Amino acid sequence: MSDVRPYTPKHLADKILRQKSALEGERKQVTVLFVDVKDSTRLAARVDPETWHKILDRFFARLAEAIHRFEGTVNQYTGDGVMALFGAPIAHEDHAQRACHAALAICVDMREFAAELRRALGLRFGVRVGLNSGEVIVGAIGDDLRMDYTAQGHTVNLAARMQQQAAAGRAYLTAHTAALVDAYFELEAIGKVKLKGVREPVRTFALAGAGSARSRIEVSRARGFSRFVGREREVSVLDRALERALAGDGRALCVTGAPGLGKSRLCHDALERWTGQKVAIAQAHCPAHGRSLALAVLRELLRSFFDLSPGARPAVSRKQVRAQLRFLRSADDGDHALVHSFLGLATPDDPLPALPPAARRDRLFALTCGLVQARSAREPLVLLVDDVQWIDGESELFLARLVDAIGFTRTLLLLNARPEYDAPWLGANHVERLELGPLDARASDSLLRDLVGTSPALAELCSLVTARAAGNPLFAEEIVQALVDQGALARERLGMRLVREVHEIQIPATVQSLLTARVDALSPTAKRALQIAAVVGKRFSEPVLAAVLGEDAAALPEALITLQRADLVHADGEQELAFKHPLTQEVAYGSLLQEAREARHESVARALQALHQDRLGEHADLIAHHWEGAGKRQEGRRWRRLAALRVTNIQLRRPEAHLKDRGKFR
Repeated sequence: MSDVRPYTPKHLADKILRQKSALEGERKQVTVLFVDVKDSTRLAARVDPETWHKILDRFFARLAEAIHRFEGTVNQYTGDGVMALFGAPIAHEDHAQRACHAALAICVDMREFAAELRRALGLRFGVRVGLNSGEVIVGAIGDDLRMDYTAQGHTVNLAARMQQQAAAGRAYLTAHTAALVDAYFELEAIGKVKLKGVREPVRTFALAGAGSARSRIEVSRARGFSRFVGREREVSVLDRALERALAGDGRALCVTGAPGLGKSRLCHDALERWTGQKVAIAQAHCPAHGRSLALAVLRELLRSFFDLSPGARPAVSRKQVRAQLRFLRSADDGDHALVHSFLGLATPDDPLPALPPAARRDRLFALTCGLVQARSAREPLVLLVDDVQWIDGESELFLARLVDAIGFTRTLLLLNARPEYDAPWLGANHVERLELGPLDARASDSLLRDLVGTSPALAELCSLVTARAAGNPLFAEEIVQALVDQGALARERLGMRLVREVHEIQIPATVQSLLTARVDALSPTAKRALQIAAVVGKRFSEPVLAAVLGEDAAALPEALITLQRADLVHADGEQELAFKHPLTQEVAYGSLLQEAREARHESVARALQALHQDRLGEHADLIAHHWEGAGKRQEGRRWRRLAALRVTNIQLRRPEAHLKDRGKFR
């Protein structure tokens, strides 16, 4: 049990406590990060205890800042270091990436701190960082932010061992974490390392730096896109929107859909098609941790608008900015200085106007909107904003201004977002929404053939993958990649070869983290309803959920509306609902601890018995399934026998009556 209050910023503490009831007692996919001071005992002996205490206090504060910057949680202090979790209690689909960003920030910051201590006290101060990804169990979270985590398997132990192996000033990670981040970071293979308490040597990597890819679409492009299939209708909608913009009917088009359906791919393929049509293009991506980066999207959009290269000399970049600002006749020297400062290109000679922050922000908004209008008067303009569901609040204010500014210009503002994203500007007259659904069976088969080949030996495996992916192209790709990583499939020149039989397909860690983060983003009531629904099965009814919720059932209708808007469930006939994707149900069910799972199975069994008293024979099999899930095998066997006898008129008895003649159905 650890007190993390002194170093937890208020916005994170509030976020944890707001979701506390929905986060306790669950299994989570996380990345664990350990940091400690190398040779701390020797260093402490060289200075006064009070001085060492002050050094550690500054050390902990700097560690916490780097960890919290990426929404990690410090949950344990180890004397001369910390243990932090990314992915719990706040779930993130990119927990491993966040942990690696934090590890790099720690290494850089600690080098500066060590240099300061060496100059002042002659200390050779160094830190070691270790990371590992896997499953943990989230225990109780007190109102005072005291948290209790217990580990599942070797997850925490391996992270601690990685830290002990790491060289001073470096971060080491296991193959589990490397598999999740290798496309986003530069990794250096250390080799297989024998660790205390671990039977087999562990493949180990050193974190060398950030890679060039920042989004999943960039990673896919670098690896080579799979064939783009099944989106002919959507392609035509985007092309028509561009045609209208070219004719001076400026508009915004927002592509919405669940993660993995290909929103980013659809938009980026459109940009590639339109590049040859003398259309100017600027784009920005909202990273998953982008909500804490004020105006990050506006900054990236402007850098793209001005065509600024990351490695270009500042003088060259300033020249490109000035060239564009010349087309905005109202811009003065103060505006030039404001843009230079915002983009990190300012010099001491820039006459930065003395404006309060809000006025400076509004001036930036006005300048950018004016630039878009001026540019589109010279040539048609397409602006792409990717993954808008993660946009920061300041940039979202800018988007609302931009949507107003592009009317009657030759501008197409193209955006993509998940279904749960909503904003007032989406209701404007010149804003269209395009909803992306799962691929149909024909397109899914075509994609899978492109991924694995057409060998008849793979037919059974393809059926398994198709059923699990359920029309989601990302899930199909991740499942195939996971099978390659596990050694079940081997890549060959003309496709894939089955190395060993696959009878069951596990959910890849990437997909599990993605779905878990979506579930955890729900309100506590909606999340609880979803978890109960997951216990009921892939299909469920509102009366059953209401019966299980009991006194809390009044909030159920609103919760179900939330789940449908988030594209997690949908109506399946007049009386029933169903999970939109089967893996969502599996992830929501799998997150429950055994005790909670059994209790909910029992509640569902009793609810079914109470709701279907006149037709219990029809539901006997299902009731038996839930009693078995509750760990009540005897009651489960009783209902199985009733189902086998095809009893159509079952009279429920009181528990004591059942005990008197429990052998009746033997």
